[in-house]
Amino acid sequence: MEARIIKLTGGLYTVLDQHGRLVECRPLGIFRHHNIKPKVGDFVEVIDQTITKVFERKNDFLRPAIANVDQVLLIQSMKEPDFSFLLLDRFLALIQAEEVDPIIIVTKTDLATKEELIEIKQKLDYYHTYFPVVYSSSKNGYGLEEIRNYTKGKVNVVAGQTGAGKSSLLNAMDPRLNLDTNEISKALGRGKHTTRTVELIVFDGGWIADTPGFSKLEFEAFEPSMLTERYPEFESYRGLCRFDGCSHIHEPNCAVKEAVLNKRILQERYDNYVLLYQEIKGMKPKYPR
Repeated sequence: MEARIIKLTGGLYTVLDQHGRLVECRPLGIFRHHNIKPKVGDFVEVIDQTITKVFERKNDFLRPAIANVDQVLLIQSMKEPDFSFLLLDRFLALIQAEEVDPIIIVTKTDLATKEELIEIKQKLDYYHTYFPVVYSSSKNGYGLEEIRNYTKGKVNVVAGQTGAGKSSLLNAMDPRLNLDTNEISKALGRGKHTTRTVELIVFDGGWIADTPGFSKLEFEAFEPSMLTERYPEFESYRGLCRFDGCSHIHEPNCAVKEAVLNKRILQERYDNYVLLYQEIKGMKPKYPR
């Protein structure tokens, strides 16, 4: 029978079959010799409580280990921890590399002053040209219905800052989930990891994956040119630079740098692009063992 893996705990897979039954399975032992490792989200063939085949994936995340995702709910908090545009741009590049749509969700808006909200919204209005942006609060329910408009009928992964309130947001959207949450660590200025396993949870005609988060945020498989391709605002200037394959950093007569000077591209987003580009270019190549 064909089924979908919805949970992995200690080597034991829980699948949902086409009849709506939950079945606990283990993969064929030979999978190890062929470097086949089933993941949550995979469509698989199951025979006698054994996973015998993993069907082709449309996308595949390493950390968290999940496949066949429709979109990522990219969560950043207004406060505790403070909003980070550099972290946001890093996430956006990595998510788009997997050809998955990101939805930017700003949480804990109730903790921000009116002036702080205005400042963040002015910058995120620029991002909203290319990505959906939703402002929310788990405390007062603000923005939850708008988030549901995006999540309904989709396979959603929740990612973002540690301590940004990912589990609190899901609990506010559906109290029956009762996901484990934890308060921000005041001493460290960052959150504590509360999610231990990867699991697909039925939600409003679709799925939400509560995961340990994107614990690997390095650009291991990136070439510098790949980062350039993950900035959709650069597309309008393709072919207008003096040099083919322009990095938009050091070259003269660069249309992208001119757009930054003319404030058609947000300066802070471009500055983050330069930082990430230099990071990728400076990474030592990793060769397979």
